[in-house]
Amino acid sequence: PTRVPPALNPGINDADGSPRGLSLSKPLPFRCFLSSLFALAPPMTQAPKPTPKPPLNEQITEILLKIFMTGGVAGGLGGAFWSVLKNNDLQQALASLLLGAATAYAAKFLEEVHLGNLRRSQQAGKKLSEGIDWVTEQAIAAASRFEDKYRLCQAADCQSLRSEGMAQREGIFVPLLKEVFVPLALDFSATAPGFRALAQKLTADGLEDSSLTIWDFLAKAEESANFRQLVILAWGGYGKTTLLKHIAFRYGTKQPVKGPKRVPILLVLRQYRDLLSQAKPPSLPELIAQHHLPNLPNGETLQPTAIWAKTCLSKGRAVVMLDGFDEVPKEQRPAVARWINQQVKDYSRSIFILTSRPKAYREQEAGSRLNLATPLWVQDFDAEQRQRFVTQWYRCQERYANVGRDTPDVRKVADDAAQDLLDQIDARQELKDLAKNPLLLNLIVTFHRRFPGAELPKHRAQLYREICTLQLRERPQARRLETVLPQCEPQPILQQLALAMMQQRQERIEKAALLEQLDQWLLQADEDIDPVAFLTDIVQIGELLVQQEDEYEFAHLSFQEYLAATHLVQTKQEAKLYPHLQDDWWKATILLYAGQTNPTTLMRQAMEQGSTDLAYACLQETSKRVDNKLTIELADLQTVAEQVTDARYAQLEAYLKAGEWKQADGETYRLMITAVGKEEGQGFSLDDLRNFPCEELLAIDRVWVKHSQGKFGFSVQKKIYVETGNPLDGQFYSQTFDKFYDAVGWSSIRYTFDSPKGHLPFGFAAERRGVAAAGVGISSLASRLVNCSS
Repeated sequence: PTRVPPALNPGINDADGSPRGLSLSKPLPFRCFLSSLFALAPPMTQAPKPTPKPPLNEQITEILLKIFMTGGVAGGLGGAFWSVLKNNDLQQALASLLLGAATAYAAKFLEEVHLGNLRRSQQAGKKLSEGIDWVTEQAIAAASRFEDKYRLCQAADCQSLRSEGMAQREGIFVPLLKEVFVPLALDFSATAPGFRALAQKLTADGLEDSSLTIWDFLAKAEESANFRQLVILAWGGYGKTTLLKHIAFRYGTKQPVKGPKRVPILLVLRQYRDLLSQAKPPSLPELIAQHHLPNLPNGETLQPTAIWAKTCLSKGRAVVMLDGFDEVPKEQRPAVARWINQQVKDYSRSIFILTSRPKAYREQEAGSRLNLATPLWVQDFDAEQRQRFVTQWYRCQERYANVGRDTPDVRKVADDAAQDLLDQIDARQELKDLAKNPLLLNLIVTFHRRFPGAELPKHRAQLYREICTLQLRERPQARRLETVLPQCEPQPILQQLALAMMQQRQERIEKAALLEQLDQWLLQADEDIDPVAFLTDIVQIGELLVQQEDEYEFAHLSFQEYLAATHLVQTKQEAKLYPHLQDDWWKATILLYAGQTNPTTLMRQAMEQGSTDLAYACLQETSKRVDNKLTIELADLQTVAEQVTDARYAQLEAYLKAGEWKQADGETYRLMITAVGKEEGQGFSLDDLRNFPCEELLAIDRVWVKHSQGKFGFSVQKKIYVETGNPLDGQFYSQTFDKFYDAVGWSSIRYTFDSPKGHLPFGFAAERRGVAAAGVGISSLASRLVNCSS
């Protein structure tokens, strides 16, 4: 294989942790640079290959372009290179050769970009449109040890930010993950009481709950077995898969991390669900060797020893990432859970990280439950994370659009566009709510770049509608592509497909079955279009369907859910949702349906089936949009909203009437956490408390005050809080808060009526977060109560 010099090998790092050869802050001497370039050329004595290599000048130009495209022209390397060349005749001649070839290739790049995705077939065009590969084939080939080669293959599979639902669009480039990744904050508050000492130790190390990332937990894995069994919980679009790719990439390229360097193994469970649910599934080492390795980029070159995987796992050198437990069909989950439990037991010294949507993980069969120790919730993107992602994303786009230039003028254009978007988001609460979800923020920033002057969508359903319109109508028309899509209405066909897949609980469909369905639906729509041509254009141009080997799936499950909901709205088939009002698989579809129509009857049905929280969520979804048609039926909707509210507080009121104070405290937490759109087990952010829904806060307070004869409730706590000298500014002041803490008797929690005045409710603030966070939480709620009462 071609030898790669250390200067271009991503697996070798400088002391500061930056990949050697890619650091722009260290000029590279010309002799070293030149020798590195020529080291890529085949030796003179090498036997000729059946396929001739490109001329030497083209090989060198390829390397130059990689350096220039990653910002080398603007950095120290480019400056040092040119400053040496310009004063040397021989070197100037070489420079003319290299830069002349580079210019020709750059023109070819621009031509390829201009022609669009369908004609980006040549390698140069592909590199520009997809970003520059950080892990190259040459680096993998040059790795001398099997394990180093494997690490790079795993990293190569994870290096691009190909977010689900974010297909490539004209003028939108796929960034490298390391260029735009924003660390996800993980909520540790749901951890069982026995682990709170560990949480306090993390806090003692200078880390607040809101700043904990996956690396903080991985660094503690050597000290505690609990941190070797992690579950990452979040709904769709919160970056669970991207987080695992980030871990795999950093470990794979041996970048500096907290704790020991480990061997990353990223397994997508849906790819192996049939294999793992059979009577005699393979062991984890067998799965890695026989299935995982061959599926990696350049995986065919990996030839491990027979015991490599088992040894790596047994010695605790591996971090095994199991992505998407919720994507395993419900009937297969018990078998897959048993398999995971067995592997965790057999290789307990290694780290296991599993991702799942919360309900799929929480509602498992008693005899086949996953036994992983430490659940971690992905927190919403806050303002700082939002600003960081948008800025990095725009800088990346402008850099690629300007053929790799990372100069002040390019950065200014990017920063101005990013700030325009951030200002629009900050000005509207509904956009702030959308931007808490990384996937939706990705969709928003893509929409903003495609249509700089257009008004941003106000709610989820509108955002998905705009993306579908862009992909299926405006994009093919604007690019004047030869496609069958303008000859028909493709979205209704996709809507029928989405609904059929929801009803079958499918996320993937085999090609033969899909073509049969498409043929039937196209005939019913009187569309004289070949289903193969339709499918091809939907994948290559519309990009809402993605091909995975011989199966197809929507670019993200949320598009499937949106299209299914839209079909039910347009065809007035709401009744098809009624049998699924208690089924988590349908929850997102139901909410997207509620976001597009008047859900009055749907909410009544949900309450009749005991799904009050779902009815409340539908009401919240409806309140986020302004629809003139909806105002006609507002009176009826208001009546149902009042019924939902009464039903929602019925259990709390029952507990308080019976004097069951502990149960009432737990129910208060449940009502509050669902009111801010989170799940039971999660904690509150300060933003949640400072912007808590007024009607909900006042209603909960009224019930507590009424049934405690004025002894308990938020308003009672607020009065004591102010009387003990605490300002209503949302901050924590230790000395004055201690006075409040003592006044309400929180040093010893008692769920009795004899407790001090203002003692309850308690659990939402102090038990889950500790004293300091409780102080900020109480102050935030007290301030909110003042604003809501005024």
